[in-house]
Amino acid sequence: MPKQKTNSSAKKRFKVTGAGRLLRRHGMKSHNLEHKSAKRKRTFGVDHPVAGSDTREVRRLLGR
Repeated sequence: MPKQKTNSSAKKRFKVTGAGRLLRRHGMKSHNLEHKSAKRKRTFGVDHPVAGSDTREVRRLLGR
């Protein structure tokens, strides 16, 4: 049986930690930044965990 290919867009957007947790980047960080507070922009830079309802699908896309 052939190997499963990793989804190219998913491997750019998600990260798997050593403990196996899935992390994602935050949206809303690309434009209109002068209207957003410094605190809000700072939290956009932090990786956030993937929602529990989405983890199964993301793992499948990553081939795990």
